[in-house]
Amino acid sequence: MFKFKTPSKKTLEIMSKVAKGEITADFEVKCQEKIKELTSHEFVEITSSGNNSIFIALSAIEGDIIIPDQGGWHGFKQIARHLNKDIITIKTDLGLINPIELDNLDIKENSALIFTSFAGYTAEQDVKGISKYCKNNSITTIEDASAGIGDKEKKLGNGNYSDIIIASTGSPKIINVGSGGFITTNNGEIFDKTKMPQKLSKTNNIICSGMDSELDLVRKNLELSLNATKHLKNNMSNIIHKNKRGVNAIIPTDNAKEISWNLKKSLTLDKSGFITTCPNYNRVKAKAIAIEIKNLSYDCLEKERLDKIIEELKINNLH
Repeated sequence: MFKFKTPSKKTLEIMSKVAKGEITADFEVKCQEKIKELTSHEFVEITSSGNNSIFIALSAIEGDIIIPDQGGWHGFKQIARHLNKDIITIKTDLGLINPIELDNLDIKENSALIFTSFAGYTAEQDVKGISKYCKNNSITTIEDASAGIGDKEKKLGNGNYSDIIIASTGSPKIINVGSGGFITTNNGEIFDKTKMPQKLSKTNNIICSGMDSELDLVRKNLELSLNATKHLKNNMSNIIHKNKRGVNAIIPTDNAKEISWNLKKSLTLDKSGFITTCPNYNRVKAKAIAIEIKNLSYDCLEKERLDKIIEELKINNLH
């Protein structure tokens, strides 16, 4: 049986001690300093969720909100609508953004492009290229780095590229606390204009203590997930964005529902799941099966376990 990702034992122990009042340190400031180091952004706010981080970011944008046509997060559109923002959709290659496509859109001044570090969790975006184009065209970039924070190559979750970085630290994210999130920027006006949503999205010291602990592990944990997904991709031929880094593997199939049931019976998980079906805006709008490596406990990412997944995929004619 595979195991669903949970916070580390150390993280759970620290959160328990803070909840009991055995530790009284202010962990919010400690988190902010670690996140500043990770993102190279000057300003950081800890929030109660990733969606609240998105809410703060979009509240600061006066123009249009540009979203990818797939491979993003459905909260982008929901929150933009709630804020009565005009939404523009950019055409992608199964989630991957080519910023030249922005030339085909009628975009207002002071608009923003919001996207995830990994398209559909399966393929890293060219954040540097997106950033360069958007800076030259006065478009704010908002990167949801929930799955990309801690990138050792510094291509993702890097404040030298993205104007605003947001993240969730809920389960089963790379920073895995079960709740919380953050937003970062070098533009202090973003926070000056959004004081009310910031006030409404405050979290507590228990969550901050867990984030502080998980932040120490984030680089290692992301690398483990990337390497595990790479092993799957290297051993499969019919796979979406095969040569791109990601934290899941998406395999096209016209029989996704039946194969999904078969895989769930042979690749059992102690709770929740790590096999999803597409079409799905948050993944790709094509018939496919997604193997969510990001959902698995890190001790389930050893080669023997991964080879078991590959074997079952091939039994079901996914190869």
